[in-house]
Amino acid sequence: MKEKNVLRLTQAAMIAALYVVLTYLANALGLANGAIQVRFSEALAILPVFTPAAIPGLFAGCLISNILTGCMPLDVVFGSLATLLGALGTYALRRTRFVCTLPPVAANAVIVPLVLRYVYGLEDAMYFLVLTVGIGEVISVCVLGMLLRQLLWKHRYAIFRETEAVAQGK
Repeated sequence: MKEKNVLRLTQAAMIAALYVVLTYLANALGLANGAIQVRFSEALAILPVFTPAAIPGLFAGCLISNILTGCMPLDVVFGSLATLLGALGTYALRRTRFVCTLPPVAANAVIVPLVLRYVYGLEDAMYFLVLTVGIGEVISVCVLGMLLRQLLWKHRYAIFRETEAVAQGK
């Protein structure tokens, strides 16, 4: 049991670190913040399909990314909670092929426009913000995330194994 906990903690930490690196990359390209956000890191929102360790990993990665990229405190809190809700939804729907991509899109399309409007003072119409954030999430999660899922699927047992005994077929 201890080995399983250490493995999940390690997986979560690696996912969080990867989320931060990918957010920095998108931020450097000017894609991570604003009304239209295409965070490459959001493609990782598909990872709860493979392991529950992705849930805290995505939450921590988003939290750290939002702090390090200079987001306002309420954005750090609510943006990270949107990622957490999306990850929980993806995990709950992990046995579906495409539907599992929709919880992160929905969570971010609802929460992020409110943050943009009330925390950053964007005066765009709410429906416009929902549309633009939703489009960015569809690109990040439904397109890039599904591509990532396809790439990882064949090797899922080797990459996301639960314990060494599972990896050895015991």
